[in-house]
Amino acid sequence: MSHAFFKVLAKCNKLLLPSYTKRQLDLSKATKFQLAIVGWRYYVTTKALG
Repeated sequence: MSHAFFKVLAKCNKLLLPSYTKRQLDLSKATKFQLAIVGWRYYVTTKALG
């Protein structure tokens, strides 16, 4: 997929998905759904930057 696609997707993630770092989520106590969101945001961000 293209670099521009991930940049747009990262902006959508920022608007639509919750930011658990601002909420200071403890990853050891996070649910599987919260971990999936964190992982997805990490994946998209690394692809958008790289």
